[in-house]
Amino acid sequence: MARRRTATTTAAPAAARVPEAASRRPVGAPEPVEARAPEPPTEPAPPTEPAPPAVPPPVVDGPPAVPPPVEPEPPEAEGDAAVAQAMAATEVEAFAGRPFSALSGGERARVALARVLAQRTGLLLLDEPTAALDLRHQELVLSVCRKRAAAGDAVVVVLHDLGLAAAHADRVAVLHDGGVAVAGPPSEVLGAELLSRVYRQPVEVFPHPRTGVPLVVPRRNENADNSPRLTGP
Repeated sequence: MARRRTATTTAAPAAARVPEAASRRPVGAPEPVEARAPEPPTEPAPPTEPAPPAVPPPVVDGPPAVPPPVEPEPPEAEGDAAVAQAMAATEVEAFAGRPFSALSGGERARVALARVLAQRTGLLLLDEPTAALDLRHQELVLSVCRKRAAAGDAVVVVLHDLGLAAAHADRVAVLHDGGVAVAGPPSEVLGAELLSRVYRQPVEVFPHPRTGVPLVVPRRNENADNSPRLTGP
């Protein structure tokens, strides 16, 4: 006896259905990208300034600092006046039109002193300023030095003439073997024993009969060899 076969179909659940569009995409093809509208451009934010550092307030408020005033340069007229005054003090006005090389030794010494005086410095260091000068100009030069010292300037003079040093210096220093043998007022320093030892020459020291200033003279024998004396005209 033959059996009858019946064909039955079962509908797939709704959740399992594949979309029509997806069913048409070939296998392995990339998924479609959804197109979006472009976003409007944005302006960059302005840079932010750093906050200023905290500064503590001053302890005491005062006026602002003022720089020191700048001293003006001396005018040319003042410099000319200083030169004229220095030349008059040393009596070298007559040498103004002469070259320095044409002057004698004593004249050059006075011109050199005038150059120093024209600078109007508060310190004078003079080495043998009376060398090659006659009596008048020796006294003139040292008188100028005394005036500068009386005005408050510091004046240091190197001399070999002990009589001039005693007459014009407030203090003297006797140098010996590279050092100071003694220093002090002339009346206390310039003694016969010390000077004889330092100079290796016997000397005698007498007070001036009028001023009392020490006078230093070499000790000489009274014509020990009977040699003729020098006499004037």
